Amino acid sequence: MTWPGLNWPHQALGVAAVAGWLALLASLAVAVRHRFNGTATPHQREWSRKLVHIGTGAVVPIAWACGIARPIALPAAGAITLLAALNHRLRLLPAVEDVGRASYGTVAYGASITLLLWLYWPQQPAPVTAGVLVMAFGDGLAGLLGPLVPSPSWQVLGQRRSLLGTTVMAGTSLLVLALLRSSLIPLGLEVPTWPALLGIAAAATLLEQIAIVGIDNLTVPLGVAWLWQQLG
Repeated sequence: MTWPGLNWPHQALGVAAVAGWLALLASLAVAVRHRFNGTATPHQREWSRKLVHIGTGAVVPIAWACGIARPIALPAAGAITLLAALNHRLRLLPAVEDVGRASYGTVAYGASITLLLWLYWPQQPAPVTAGVLVMAFGDGLAGLLGPLVPSPSWQVLGQRRSLLGTTVMAGTSLLVLALLRSSLIPLGLEVPTWPALLGIAAAATLLEQIAIVGIDNLTVPLGVAWLWQQLG
């Protein structure tokens, strides 16, 4: 099937940029896992996965900057989600999935990006970008820094949440949203007000509290994107 009006050389360059970035992330994740040579602590085993988690956030801005069209972006995201599901099942790339606990977070992350592209792309790329970047940096950094420094903690549906991790999630989410807002204003795009940004960051932080089997990788991006679109 062909789609008239698409600049195929330009689209090919965009796809190559995204594929190259994902390949680089996978290589770095493998290198990080090999660095510990089987001596990693349970928390260190997460580092390679968090590297992919955070780095994947750049995929949507790259796709936006390259103008990747919906007929290409949507099937590609679906295929990547399918590969993530196969990797979760078969452990073909242990650096992404072998973390010693039951979690479908990587699959949910891919599914959330696919759903966001289906809902908003390419007419409204800003909500997609907001949802993915908040999940990538907010949740990713919270997962990295939260266990490093002892702080008061609590359990939500059997999942440990800490004061430091929750604070990092809230602060990073607000920072990401503020930076995105400031970058979109010169483009003449509608953006949420500052009070709305505070509300979106708070909602993202609350959604991230419920992380059983990695469901927050789905609820946070979708929730943030919907709020950005409604409040923008």
